[in-house]
Amino acid sequence: GEPSPFFFRLCLPDQPVSAATMVQRLTYRRRHSYATKSNKTRVLKTPGGKLAIQYTDKRAAGPKCGEPSCGLRLPGIPRLRPRAYHGLSKGTKNVQRAYGGVLCSGCVRTRIVRAFLVEEQKIVKKVLKIQMAKEAPKEETKGKK
Repeated sequence: GEPSPFFFRLCLPDQPVSAATMVQRLTYRRRHSYATKSNKTRVLKTPGGKLAIQYTDKRAAGPKCGEPSCGLRLPGIPRLRPRAYHGLSKGTKNVQRAYGGVLCSGCVRTRIVRAFLVEEQKIVKKVLKIQMAKEAPKEETKGKK
C-alpha cells in the first residue's frame, strides 16, 4: 500500500523541526545524582510552559500497633514522616485511651481480658486450696478411728 502521511513527515520534513516539538531535557537540581528511593522527582509544567523537576517526599507508613502479632495501622494518628511528629502536640500523636498511640483497641481489650482472667484464676486456686485444707483434717480423723 501507499505510505502514510506520517511516514513522509518523518522522512521529508518540509519545515525545520521547532523547539516546541523537541523533548525538553531535565536535570536534577541537587547534587545527589542517582535515581534512588530518597531522590524521587516529579515533572511539573511551570506557568511559563517550561518543564521543571520537583522533589517528592517519601510516603509515610504511619504508626502501627505495637503488639508483635497484630501490626495494624493505628487509626486517629496522622501518617507522617518521623521528623514531622516532632512539631505536633501530644494530643495529635496519641488517642485518649490506655496505651493510646501504641496499641490498637483490640489488643488493649485482649490485654485487659487476659489480666482479668489471670486474676480470676488466682482467686479460684486460692479458694480450692482453702477447701482442700478444710477437707484434709476430716479425712485424717476418719482414718484414725
